[in-house]
Amino acid sequence: MSDAPSAAEEIMDGVYSALRAHGYADLTMQDIADECSKSKSLLHYHYDTKEDLLVAFLDYVVTDSEERIAARADDPPVERLVQFVGWFVFAPDEADREAFHIALLELRTQGPFNERIREQLARSDRLLRGTVADILGDGIDAGVFRDVDAEETAALLVATLDGARTRQITLAGAGRDDDAAGYTREVAEATLRRIVGPLLADGVELPPLDESIDALRGDADPDESVDDDGAAGRSTDPGE
Repeated sequence: MSDAPSAAEEIMDGVYSALRAHGYADLTMQDIADECSKSKSLLHYHYDTKEDLLVAFLDYVVTDSEERIAARADDPPVERLVQFVGWFVFAPDEADREAFHIALLELRTQGPFNERIREQLARSDRLLRGTVADILGDGIDAGVFRDVDAEETAALLVATLDGARTRQITLAGAGRDDDAAGYTREVAEATLRRIVGPLLADGVELPPLDESIDALRGDADPDESVDDDGAAGRSTDPGE
């Protein structure tokens, strides 16, 4: 079986590259066509409008994130939780990744006005909170986490990490607030100390954050990880 990407995958890669280069507001179908070496008419053959294509891209990103999360479902719960925290960390010199997340932030602002985009964003949010709740539930069952309200704790953890990323991409960088550079790393470390650490059962230790981040990078090499950059799971995060 050929490992060559399908036309749909090439188009999704083109959307990703075009969002990094142009942002959401100025993005055109021609920009996407240029990035994926497809004709504009071919894009319109598959997607009537730019909105259709961006909704399909969000679906592609979230689906990829779901698959990557499922692939780690059998890993120890503590490792999975630290890796989840690591997904949100990115260095201030990761310009391409920052540009992509800025474009996604622009796209997220359309949620209140566009039902189809809002549905994909809600799906991503459910994935993030559900992933953490599942990890906590597995850890409670395994005796490595204390018995806590998994859904409430998941909501707190996701809100903390997502807020940190939003602050870094909007305030850090050239001409913005230098104090925000590296903010996701600071918040991730604080999250492990103040939220995750107290959840641990006696005698259970957290793996180093750097090792978890390196594991995420290695898994998706050469395209990086779910919440980093790559063919599909640029997010989101998991999830944007």
